[in-house]
Amino acid sequence: MKSDIEIIYEDNHLLVVEKPPNILSQGDRTGDPDMLTILKADLVERYKKPGNAFLGLVHRLDRPVGGVMVFAKTSKCASRLSDQIRKREFEKIYLAAVHGEPAEKEGKLLHYLKKDRKANRVFAVDEGTLGAKKALLNYQTMESKGGLSLLKINLITGRPHQIRVQFASMGNPLYGDQRYGPGEGDSREQIALWSHEILCQHPTRRKKMSFTCLPGKRPPWDIFNMG
Repeated sequence: MKSDIEIIYEDNHLLVVEKPPNILSQGDRTGDPDMLTILKADLVERYKKPGNAFLGLVHRLDRPVGGVMVFAKTSKCASRLSDQIRKREFEKIYLAAVHGEPAEKEGKLLHYLKKDRKANRVFAVDEGTLGAKKALLNYQTMESKGGLSLLKINLITGRPHQIRVQFASMGNPLYGDQRYGPGEGDSREQIALWSHEILCQHPTRRKKMSFTCLPGKRPPWDIFNMG
């Protein structure tokens, strides 16, 4: 099996790739292709491994979201990266295209989010609501054009659908979001949310590393100047 997933960085401990939009991070009941299965098979083929290859899933991206994704090639690496995530030392920077312009060009958003598992939807609720979890992010407006704004987002907490729900609650839903915004086109189109950069400490060398990629020149990203 030949994987078409682009490798951003690889060594004996880490595998960093560009996840295409609309691929699952991990297999589910749909049986659709997922990153973990594809990359494990690719490792077996590239390194001629007998049996299965180890690959640790240390963080996830929602199915519609593309961009940088970090995997662990050893159990020790998986444990150390998971520890960094718990301590909020694993930084995740996203790009998003939202409708309109945020009232403030930059700032911090704080909401309390509660997930309705039956409907698979997340709602912003009052502080103190049973089951609600605190959600924090920082954002900066990079450019506004054609009724959309390009935002750079530093995700502080990692709640389900967090970015989508927080900006929808502020009146700036993500472009293409069928669930929390007006949506554009048909339901197969992807939301304009991209994992742009991940910063973490190398699990053995204790060196801070940064991995980045851009969404490319396709709508709606192509209206913005991203270099």
